[in-house]
Amino acid sequence: MGANNGKQYGSEGKGSSSISSDVSSSTDHTPTQAQKNVATSEDSDLSMRTLSTPSPALICPPNLPGFQNGRGSSTSSSSITGETVAMVHSPPPTRLTHPLIRLASRPQKEQASIERLPDHSMVQIFSFLPTNQLCRCARVCRRWYNLAWDPRLWRTIRLTGETINVDRALKVLTRRLCQDTPNVCLMLETVTVSGCRRLTDRGLYTIAQCCPELRRLEVSGCYNISNEAVFDVVSLCPNLEHLDVSGCSKVTCISLTREASIKLSPLHGKQISIRYLDMTDCFVLEDEGLHTIAAHCTQLTHLYLRRCVRLTDEGLRYLMIYCTSIKELSVSDCRFVSDFGLREIAKLESRLRYLSIAHCGRVTDVGIRYVAKYCSKLRYLNARGCEGITDHGVEYLAKNCTKLKSLDIGKCPLVSDTGLECLALNCFNLKRLSLKSCESITGQGLQIVAANCFDLQLLNVQDCEVSVEALRFVKRHCKRCVIEHTNPAFF
Repeated sequence: MGANNGKQYGSEGKGSSSISSDVSSSTDHTPTQAQKNVATSEDSDLSMRTLSTPSPALICPPNLPGFQNGRGSSTSSSSITGETVAMVHSPPPTRLTHPLIRLASRPQKEQASIERLPDHSMVQIFSFLPTNQLCRCARVCRRWYNLAWDPRLWRTIRLTGETINVDRALKVLTRRLCQDTPNVCLMLETVTVSGCRRLTDRGLYTIAQCCPELRRLEVSGCYNISNEAVFDVVSLCPNLEHLDVSGCSKVTCISLTREASIKLSPLHGKQISIRYLDMTDCFVLEDEGLHTIAAHCTQLTHLYLRRCVRLTDEGLRYLMIYCTSIKELSVSDCRFVSDFGLREIAKLESRLRYLSIAHCGRVTDVGIRYVAKYCSKLRYLNARGCEGITDHGVEYLAKNCTKLKSLDIGKCPLVSDTGLECLALNCFNLKRLSLKSCESITGQGLQIVAANCFDLQLLNVQDCEVSVEALRFVKRHCKRCVIEHTNPAFF
């Protein structure tokens, strides 16, 4: 693979301690003139190694297969107390050109087929690799080193896993990416650190201080981060548009730091440019925290508050005062949200396209009427488990939201074939329909839907008392429809 690039980096890319021991051992004997020349060439080559490559062991445990680097594996990483210790490796040196070495070298083998690929093709291949694999590739040979650190490949950092020392990994990676522009990494736009429980505020501080051009940050499942670190990120990364802190139970709101607030005008809330915010499973989020979020993130268009169980209708009222551009909103499993909350949501009017109120047990036909009356351009509604919804609510929804494409009214026992008939006669563009565990649904209602909604692509009738003939009727009229069912006679 590196036939025209000299030795493999696994045997030459030693750490600083190995280099020092090699240099010191060469002074114990009286060298010949040829050996002096070779040593001089090696010393000059080593002195020019100013760049460094993070070891793959930085982001994966050292005992995993594939992390041994041939003869030089002992210098790649070390484990002291079960924790992966990051080592930084120099780029592979160019091949020594001393005449004696050229005469002693073996004949070159045929060039590997992958080496025949042009640089732009190699960069394209590398673009599909995660961060740890890209670091591996940088250690193969000098050509791969230069290609692996192409700035186009480092607009995104993706790290996953519970055992990764993420704080150290982010520090080393950002330091390497800041070499051309000291202390500032202008190329990095996306950081995805999902399920890394060892990520702490220190790692987010590194991102906030070094990556002012950050546009997307995903730290879902990293429950050790707190409000202060999130505040630093949104304050020092003015272009941040996408923030995912789902599962971060310590995060209770999104705001600027006090220092940033003092420097900005009284309308500093408009300075936070976040448009996409996912706070799913942020259990301690309360109405006051949502008020702070709404006041500072007025440009929100996508907001997901699934299982934020402390939120009430009052929090939604604050939200509608400041965030009037929301297109997608989820308050699934927020059990205190009722028809009054839906009345507030209805103030979004035609801007609202996606709404999830699944398992909001206090929602009835009254709340559905509010949404249907004012949000005429609604495309997606998830009302699963809202047992207060009846055929009247479905009828009002069907007649006012005729462009509806996806509807989930599973576990709504009061919805029957009458509601399905109104739906089928008004929402011809329906593509996804879930009726799971709707006890009052029969095969007749399904046949009406299939006869009018030819574009239906997914139908869920699990735990519904429908006949095999009705399912076959649906399959004949909606040929692209995938039917999810629990009838063993239909296949």
